[in-house]
Amino acid sequence: MAAMRRTAILGATGAAAVAVLLTAPAAGADERPAASAATTYNGACGKGYNVVNSAAIGTQGTVYLTYNAGTGANCVVAQRRTAGAPVHMTASLGFSSPTTWVVDSGNYRSYAGPVYLDARGLCVTWRGQIGDEVAGKNGTNCGARVAARG
Repeated sequence: MAAMRRTAILGATGAAAVAVLLTAPAAGADERPAASAATTYNGACGKGYNVVNSAAIGTQGTVYLTYNAGTGANCVVAQRRTAGAPVHMTASLGFSSPTTWVVDSGNYRSYAGPVYLDARGLCVTWRGQIGDEVAGKNGTNCGARVAARG
């Protein structure tokens, strides 16, 4: 059976909470390109995304926060130091007003994500998990409120 990528988008407006779970076929663990042995960003977010923050996930790898100035979107990838047998990994990205989260979680050989979120004018909270180790930061990379989000 093919591996499935699950991306959760959670939002809350006032007292009402909305949860959406999107499930689509994902690249299987065997089909993902291997991360390099050195922990350098693998470019998984795509063209125009530059690393703006990162955090070591213990000794297992690194979570990268990237930003595309042309689109105003942030992207997160949790990347293993060295690809190996599939292990539970998570990449998540969110902001608090309104509460919104985008998550990719599953068993992967080299990385989880990318997950994308337009957070222009907001601070973001981002996380990466590899096995039992978790890293990330709360309320960072705050942008100026120069454009309304679409």
